[in-house]
Parts: sequence; C-alpha cells; structure tokens
Amino acid sequence: MTNPLLQKNRLPSFSGVKPEYIEPALDYVLENAKNTVDTLLSDLQKATWQNLVLPMEALDATIDHVWSPVSHLNSVMNSDELRVAYNACLPKLSQFGTELGQNEDLYKAYKSIAEGSEYQNLDHAQQKVIDNAVRDFRLSGVELSQQDRDKFKAISQSLTELTAKFEQNLMDATHAWKKHITDESLLAGLPQSTKEMAAQVAKRDEIEGWLFTLDFPSYMPVMSYADDRDFREEMYTAFATKASDQGPNAGEWDNTEVMKDILKLRHELANLIGFANHAERSLATKMAQSPQQVLDFLNDLAARSKSIAEKEFEELKTFANETDGMTELEAWDVTYFAEKLRQQRYSISQEELKPYFPEDKVVSGLFGVVNKLYGLEIKERDDIDVWHKDVRFFDIFDGEGELRGQFYLDLYARNHKRGGAWMDECLLRRQTEQGIETPVAFLTCNFSEPVGDKPALFTHDEVTTLFHEFGHGLHHMLTKIHHAGVSGINGVAWDAVELPSQFMENWAWEREALDLISGHYETGEVLPQDLFDKMIAARNFQSAMIMVRQLEFSLFDFRLHLEYDPAQANQVEKILTEVREQVAVVKPPEFNRFAHSFSHIFAGGYAAGYYSYKWAEVLSADAFSKFEEKGIFDRQTGLEFLQAILEQGGSKEPMELFVEFRGREPKIDALLRHSGIAV
Repeated sequence: MTNPLLQKNRLPSFSGVKPEYIEPALDYVLENAKNTVDTLLSDLQKATWQNLVLPMEALDATIDHVWSPVSHLNSVMNSDELRVAYNACLPKLSQFGTELGQNEDLYKAYKSIAEGSEYQNLDHAQQKVIDNAVRDFRLSGVELSQQDRDKFKAISQSLTELTAKFEQNLMDATHAWKKHITDESLLAGLPQSTKEMAAQVAKRDEIEGWLFTLDFPSYMPVMSYADDRDFREEMYTAFATKASDQGPNAGEWDNTEVMKDILKLRHELANLIGFANHAERSLATKMAQSPQQVLDFLNDLAARSKSIAEKEFEELKTFANETDGMTELEAWDVTYFAEKLRQQRYSISQEELKPYFPEDKVVSGLFGVVNKLYGLEIKERDDIDVWHKDVRFFDIFDGEGELRGQFYLDLYARNHKRGGAWMDECLLRRQTEQGIETPVAFLTCNFSEPVGDKPALFTHDEVTTLFHEFGHGLHHMLTKIHHAGVSGINGVAWDAVELPSQFMENWAWEREALDLISGHYETGEVLPQDLFDKMIAARNFQSAMIMVRQLEFSLFDFRLHLEYDPAQANQVEKILTEVREQVAVVKPPEFNRFAHSFSHIFAGGYAAGYYSYKWAEVLSADAFSKFEEKGIFDRQTGLEFLQAILEQGGSKEPMELFVEFRGREPKIDALLRHSGIAV
C-alpha cells in the first residue's frame, strides 16, 4: 500500500496513518531533502531569492507535510506504537536540522544575499526572512570549530529527546491516576454536571459509580466544590506531584533527572555559541532587550501586586475561619473557599454560567464576533478526514469570498491526549508554483465533553480559553505574507506572539459579544443581565493573587535559566523557593512538585520565555483599549488591527507593528486597569 504520509494530498489522511508508516516516510523525505540541498549548492553560481530561498521553503514544506500530522497525532491520539515511531524519528529530525543550520555553504549563500545588491530590491518581508536566517545560522553554531559543531549537534539531539521524555512522563502520570468512588456521600457539594460526567467516565471503563481523573474538567470542579476535604487533598496531592518523586505514583514517571539534564544541556549550548546562559540566548529572538529589562518588568508588577494579593488572601482566611472554623488554609482548601467567597460576595459561580454556554452557541457566537470585527465568514465542512469523531473542520472566507484559512477543532478532553489548549500549524501560507497555499491550523482544547443527551456545556473560563486559542489561529490563518519564514506566527518574537490571543479574550467579557456567544441550552435565552453584572463584578476577584501566581511562574522560569550554575545542586527547588518567598501569598506544601509538570518551559517553547504572557498582556490590553475608545465592534478599528497585526505576521518587528496600529508605544496602564490593580 502507498504510504499515506507520502501522498500528495493537500490535507493529511489521518485515518490512514499507521505507526509503521512514520519512520520510512520521514527517512524518505529527509534523504530527498539532503540531496536537494547538495544539488542546490553545487549548481549555485550566485545565490538569489528565486534560486535559493524559494527551493529551501519548498524543502521545509515537504518535511512538514510528513511530520506535522505525526507530531499532532502524538499529542492528540497517543499510543505505545505511535510513541515508539515518534521517538525513533526525533534524533533524525534534530540531526537534519542541526546539519542544515551548520551548513557553511548554505550560510554563505544566505549571507551573500544579505550583503548583495538584490537585498535592496526585496520587500521588507523578504528582507526579514534573510535577516532571520543569517541570525539563526549563527544561533545554530555555524561559526564554531568542527569539534564544537559536533558537540552542538549531540547536545541538540539529546535536548530533543529529553523534552519529548518530559512530555511523555507527564502524559503517562496524568492518565495513570484515577479515583473511583462508589459512595455518593463523598460527592457532596459537587455540581450535578460534574457527577454526571464522572459517571459517564466510569461507565466507559465498565465500572459502577463515579470515576475522577487528573484531566482539568474533572480535577477543577473537585477543587472548587467538593465538601469532602480528604477527597480534595487526595486529588490535589495526585495533581501537584505528577511525574515526580512524590505522591501516589512517586518515582514512576519521575521528571527530576530529566529537568536537571535539560537545564544543564541548555546552559552548555548557550555557552557554546557565546552566551553566558540560556536566558541571554533566549532573548536573541525576542522583543525584550536584556535579562535585566525582563526582571525589572516582572519585579515591578510584583511590587504593584503583592500587597493587594496579601490582602486578598487574608480576606480568604478570615472567611474560611468564620464560615468553617478553619484556622489553617491548606493548598487544597484555597480554591474551595475562594469559590464559596465568590458566591457569597457576587452570588455567582462558573457552574451557574455553564448552561448559558453550550458548545454550538459558543462556537457560532465566536464566529459571529470575528465576522463583526473583520467581515469574515466561517463555514463548517464534513468531507474532511479527521483523527477522531469529535473533531470538526471549518473554512474561513473574507468579505470578497476568498478562502483565507482552514482549521480543525478538537475540543474535548480524553485519554491519550495531552492536557492544555494550543494552536498548531498544519499548513503555512506561502507562495508555491501552483499559487498561494491556504494556511491550515490545529485548534486543540481539553474541555468538558457532552454528557448524556445534553450538549457540551462550557465554563466561562473555557469560553475564554477558546477565544485565546482562536486568536492564535487567526494570527496564523489571516496572514497576507506568503514567505513561510515570516508568514503568520512564524518569525514573530516569542514575547509578542501572545498579543493576538490575549487580545481576543477581551470579547468573552463584553455584553454585546456575550449576546452572540451565550444561549441557554434548553431555552436559548442569552446570559441574563443580572448574571452578566455579577460576572463583571466578580471579574477581578482575587486578580492580584492570580497575578502573583503568574509572576511566580515567570520569575522562576527566567531566573532558573539566567542563574543556572552546573556546580550547584537542587537549583530547581532553591530558585522556586526564593521566588515564592518574594511573590507568593499561598505557600504550597513540601511535597508540591509544580516544576515537574511545567511543560511550557521543559517541553514547550517557553524556556526563559514564560514572561511573554505578561509582556504580551501589556500589548493586548493596550491594543484593546483602542476598541474601548471607539466601540468594541468598530469595524474600522477591527480592520486596522487586522491589517497591522494579523496580516503582517513576522514580517516586521512587533514594536513597529504595534505603533502602526496604536499610533504610539504600549503603556502598562490598561493591563493594570483590566487586572483591578491601581496605576
């Protein structure tokens, strides 16, 4: 049978992909790619955009055609066989990527374009592609001695394998733990929808009663509503010790050594190419100019937030004492009493809002918001091959009827799917011999599934997450740049890449938008005004506590990569403890192993870059403030954002694009106002 990964279909043939096809397909395209590069360079008299950059873009696209669906399946339909095939390919990809990045002849060819007469005739997006490529060759160690290049290659390969190991340990640890309950009295306080979902999960496993897992739609309601303190403690302990040396599965999928090795190798790699540490290496491709600038930014936010957060926590402790006689709040009590206090103060809970956010209404309403802002039409298709029956597929058309993008939507949590929510690229917009390639995105979430004959009902937090990921998707799909290196989110500085996603979240809080995205699943009634008023009143409930929690993650990540010292032991614990002393108001128990499941920095792209969420939030809040001035559905302002930010991708520096939209550089005031923290 023909290998489906090597067929010329535009979209992946997911149903035909089997683990045994993966390695042969990758071997084939990598071998072809190596031969293509050799042929290109041997025939090259003088490098130009046409005879070098375009063929290299096509070469990347050929590899992506095989690897993108495989990588995606590994995240959403993981199996032992798929994992073996995936892991066997990682060293090959790493080796190919490093060899390409260290190819001196290729480097000289790109450099000759950068320094030659053609460069001035290229448009700004093409110039950015060339500039980024020359920079990335240097960051790949192209100017090192052969001995150091070999060392760089070996380290890169090890890092690829280690980050995959971290993610796999976390996935295995998450799915290994389950809590089976047969005594309904233990479920006191839990919403009916949570109990129904747990019963459905138990039934799927062919057991009586209720089954709880560490997937977020199962975990969070227990922490928020379960009256049984022992149940909360047990669930918290399992969640907070995932993939570590502590907790119910202690040592079984332990990431302790994996983290140490990742940090050590990142530091060595940074040193090898002339940086003092990985934090400096990380900033070579970001908006922030120096480690000190990042630390000053985070410490300033911490100084503004800490005292308010302490006051919020004292209020919570007083409330818990007065209502429950609790003198000491443990980590597994905080969310529970916070939810009770929120309900007492604002008479509202996430659970109360869920009936108003059924999946179809939220999804169609989101599309309605995008239509009002940018004039886009989004239409569902049912003729596309998908990896799971719950996956949906959509086309995006602009006002002229042009197909601008397409996306897969995979909303529910399930076994063999990694946690969290993300947008990933399936196809990039780029110029091909056949014309412009339409970009395609994967949009993946882990929300509550439909229970019984009810539709999937989302919490408002889940609605906000969907808006966030769709913002990333729009950035990828609406680009008008057709040079792959700077198309969509490519080439965008990492600390600016969250701007379109956090920007989109704002509409999940606006009355006019909520009228589009809400509708009671039984009556169709939009979110009532009194519930909306309560929701807005409660929006900044404990916002300073949330702020310092994010700052804890950001400072821990940045300091860990900035201050790493190979001679010192236990740096993860030491730095995390110091950061918590500085900013945290809720002190977790000794057994807490948060870092062991911090996949953003140990398995994702956020190493020494988690601060990007807060950095970009300054940009997104300030960008949205223009809509607050002009009207949240002001089409002109929407088109200005579309043209300045979404369509231009990574073709210009983020500050340049922001100024183009806002008319000035960003200010922090809007973020502080939105967070309920005084300027």
